[in-house]
Amino acid sequence: MENFFSILGGMGTMATESFVRLINHRTKATKDQEYLNYVLFNHATVPDRTAYILDRSEENPVPFLLDDIEKQNLLRPNFIVLTCNTAHYFFEELQAATDIPILHMPREAANELVRQHTTGRVAILGTEGSMKAGIYEREVETVIPDTALQEKINYLIYHEIKESDHLNQELYYEILEEAVERLNCEKVILGCTELSLMHEFAEDNHYPVIDAQSILADRTIERALAERNEALDTVSEK
Repeated sequence: MENFFSILGGMGTMATESFVRLINHRTKATKDQEYLNYVLFNHATVPDRTAYILDRSEENPVPFLLDDIEKQNLLRPNFIVLTCNTAHYFFEELQAATDIPILHMPREAANELVRQHTTGRVAILGTEGSMKAGIYEREVETVIPDTALQEKINYLIYHEIKESDHLNQELYYEILEEAVERLNCEKVILGCTELSLMHEFAEDNHYPVIDAQSILADRTIERALAERNEALDTVSEK
């Protein structure tokens, strides 16, 4: 297979499924051959990223992720898509292990804020590990949830979505309302792919959300199509 990208996912699996669904649904195709070429690494057994960030005695996910990078080095995709926000804590180490570009989801979300001419306060919602690691704060100035709100976010991500496969729309909107009204924020970044999964199926959402996974899906499609077209142009010139 030529002109393909790889998806390093499985953290978690249902959120990765959501990402793949977005890519497939948003790709303008009228026949099978017009969809994108990609390989999916659904590495569900990668140790929990947040657990390790909060407690270094927990199992380190980095060797598992580096093993995935090593395998992708053999496949030689055009680029790699990392579909876990918290795993971006290890981004520099992963990128150093390959000459294949890895798309940076928090950076793409920050770029989207600029494109939307955001001038007000921006809240970031994600795992406790992402909050402690400051993954998004490296890219954009954000408002961090207080302890009470973070507990609600943790409950939605881990208990409702990961453990129970339950998309609790009422709790999701309660969290967004607090971020917009109580924290006085113009925009809210969904910095966890479980929240992106929640957002995909939420109905009648009127909150000003920047869905990092959705933005990453758009950038993935754009890059994959550009590289495919470039390859076709090269062939036609020969």
